Amino acid sequence: MGTRTQPRLSSQTMKWVGLVAAVWVQAISGNNYTFANYSAALKSLMGLTQLELNNLSVAKDVGKAFGLLAGLASDRLPTYVILLIGSLEGAVGYGAQWLVVNQTISPLPYWQMCIFMCMGGNSTTWMNTSVLVTCLRNFRRNRGPVSGILKGYVGLSTAIFTDICSALFADSPAYFLLMLTFVPGLVCVFAMFFMGEQATASSDLEEEDQESKYFLGVNTCAVVIACYLLIFDLTGTHSQAISRAFACGLVLLLASPLFVPIHAAYKERYCDGNRVDVEQALEPLLEEQGEGSGEERERVVKRPEIGEEHTIWEALRTVDFWVLFVSFLCGVGTGLAVMNNMAQIGLALGYVDVSIFVSLISIWGFFGRIASGTLSEFFIRKAATPRPMWNAVSQVLMTVGYIILALALPGSLYIGSVIVGLCYGVRLAVSVPTASELFGLKYYGLIYNILILNLPLGSFLFSGLLAGILYDTQATEGSDGSNTCVGAHCYRTVFIVTAFACLVGFGLDILLVFRTRRIYAKIYKMKMKKSRALIKN
Repeated sequence: MGTRTQPRLSSQTMKWVGLVAAVWVQAISGNNYTFANYSAALKSLMGLTQLELNNLSVAKDVGKAFGLLAGLASDRLPTYVILLIGSLEGAVGYGAQWLVVNQTISPLPYWQMCIFMCMGGNSTTWMNTSVLVTCLRNFRRNRGPVSGILKGYVGLSTAIFTDICSALFADSPAYFLLMLTFVPGLVCVFAMFFMGEQATASSDLEEEDQESKYFLGVNTCAVVIACYLLIFDLTGTHSQAISRAFACGLVLLLASPLFVPIHAAYKERYCDGNRVDVEQALEPLLEEQGEGSGEERERVVKRPEIGEEHTIWEALRTVDFWVLFVSFLCGVGTGLAVMNNMAQIGLALGYVDVSIFVSLISIWGFFGRIASGTLSEFFIRKAATPRPMWNAVSQVLMTVGYIILALALPGSLYIGSVIVGLCYGVRLAVSVPTASELFGLKYYGLIYNILILNLPLGSFLFSGLLAGILYDTQATEGSDGSNTCVGAHCYRTVFIVTAFACLVGFGLDILLVFRTRRIYAKIYKMKMKKSRALIKN
């Protein structure tokens, strides 16, 4: 008599394994935000003006415009291929920059450096697209928490790279770029074996409750990592032994989310009993509504999960898409201007070491992402609050942050870095699930990458043009051909303009709140009906 072979891991467990792998990919894919850590070295070696340096950062962000290729590929290629492309492109793009900063080769012509910067920036679009599309499809009923977790770890990645480099290599720009060259590729190769879309259409009340607990566990791990990084940043200079111990502890904390798939596999093997299929649970509801079977029945079951599907052309023809697009530009474009210019902002205000401000933006960006993803999902389920409301709140706070930076009072850069990082994180984490709820998940990879065209566009407008030109008009030329500006006046006008842009974004977000309130009311009602049906059965 043959024996029945039980699968080692079910699709339900594998989606959690994939989420942990996605978390690790995101924890190393925020390299696009680390320019301030080595921009001063590039400026000195290449003898650049601030405008030229800012345009290098724009070239980095222009790489995200080619994320449209990653969006198209996400609907046609498996996840591991997309990860492989991103890791290889990043190795080439950041590898060339490392060779220049390490002075292994002479500085490349400006146009060639722009190409390698663009490649490094584009590599992250392949990584981000692969994990976002895969995980949003695997966790359709928890898009807010998934977006918050994944975007949160992207926010932490800057602090992770910065603090490890500070702990092990004394903030060396060359070693920093060496890490950007090799670490993301190694993590992506590992993740290729565990990430993929899973068939997880069925659920019951117990499973949904367990899923919420798992998300809470992963969020808790992330918060502990963020606090760990923050403590390291705020406790000043450390001895070599403490720095190495910090790095080892950080690696262990990054491994901590593994407890979720381990527990899921154990529970599945030893604890699970019979489950109630979601379609079976919804059967009484469908009968009450007169919804028969077949295609109509399938349509009703899926509607709460995927919303109304749009092709890319249908999405681009809607007013909602462009309102979301422009409001997103006002938030992330101005935020990028601060991130890309943080080294020069800090030096202008008299700070010799600006790495702490880069890390603060990263850590508080994480808190904004992870909190807004979870809270926005909670308030949809409890009060049908439109998700864009959180974007509107973030625009107001960001306006306050820019005003504080413009005043340049003692401690303004610390406060401004926290506020800008927090609100930038909210914008990213909230806009991602909002787009999926308005336009569906079938073509989400491409829709997402069109939306993040705001990153190169915002970088060009607010960083390359606005900040670069205004800084150079105030700066004096040094003996090495580069220019420097010292004083609060260097960026005051920049902060005033970005504050006004955020007020415009606030108005657009409020408009989107009113335009989408019926959609979120519908999502709320369907979630309530499903919950009642599951409880009844």
